[in-house]
Amino acid sequence: MVAGIKTRVIKIGNSQGIRIPKTLLEQLNLGEEVELEVQENQLVVRPISWVRQGWDQQFCAMAEHQDDRLLDESALSLTSWDDDWNW
Repeated sequence: MVAGIKTRVIKIGNSQGIRIPKTLLEQLNLGEEVELEVQENQLVVRPISWVRQGWDQQFCAMAEHQDDRLLDESALSLTSWDDDWNW
């Protein structure tokens, strides 16, 4: 287990904060926003993982492999609701 790094809680306006040393930030790759949680009397700081993170790269890869086609093309001919509209 790595030895802990001591830091101070500082006043920031009406709030308080801690400074995270550069060496820890480089290891964690936290980014601009983080999620904070209290677990068993400890403060846990973790990067926010976006639900759709990386989707744009996956869509590009699908298009490159021509794997972005409609799987159920027969469903398009099941209804004629579009015929009632004047575009």
